[in-house]
Amino acid sequence: MEILIRPDAQAATTLVARVLEARLVAKPDLVLGCATGRTMESLYALLARRHAETGLDFSQCKTFNLDEYVGLAADDPRSYHAYMHAHFFQHVNIKPAHTFLPDGTAADLKQEARDYEGRIAAAGGIDVQLLGLGESGHIGFNEPLSSLMSRTRDKALTPTTRAQNAEFFAGADNVPPRALTMGVGTILEAREIIMLVLGENKADMLAKATEGPITAMISATALQLHPNCKVIVDEAAADKLQGQTYYRWIFDNEPEWQVFHQ
Repeated sequence: MEILIRPDAQAATTLVARVLEARLVAKPDLVLGCATGRTMESLYALLARRHAETGLDFSQCKTFNLDEYVGLAADDPRSYHAYMHAHFFQHVNIKPAHTFLPDGTAADLKQEARDYEGRIAAAGGIDVQLLGLGESGHIGFNEPLSSLMSRTRDKALTPTTRAQNAEFFAGADNVPPRALTMGVGTILEAREIIMLVLGENKADMLAKATEGPITAMISATALQLHPNCKVIVDEAAADKLQGQTYYRWIFDNEPEWQVFHQ
């Protein structure tokens, strides 16, 4: 795991966008694992801007989203299908047939979960998986006590997660109680993982997720096991990290990051 600290949210988000652009240019048929939420909105806006200004090409790219609420149709404005269309897909030249999300309205959720795993495998696996960090330390909707070997499945959401998403549903009681989510094991199979974490409200959990013990109570701690995981954060989110001096040194001195200084 590498932790990279940038001065503010814009700088951290821009670095993630530049890394993703580099990966896409190097591999036009990139398989990208997508995340949702407030943190990702500015990232997708930057990628869309690069498409408009430079012709960054998504035509061969395939995407697989982490999760979707159980019971929400794709055309429900609160669904992650709608989120991805509004914030990303409609702004770039990605083919609709190349975009994949779990079907939260499937009659057989367990079969849908197995089928989703099959679609990921058929695409050759995920090259780069984007992640945010939930307030309870979850990645995707892998709530506390999710197995570190778990696969795509339907999962009950905690009150904390439902409260975190309450504004989109006019209250926590209206947030769907379950979601389909990639499992922790599924996420760890991505060839590269990039987690973007912003804001002081994530500082405590970021420190636990990256510098604390690996535990099923905080699914993000499993990222410590991944051989190619980058955690890109702003100063506010980094406030509680013990290794801040070292993490800043990595970005300033490691050859991999020199090109991103320009």
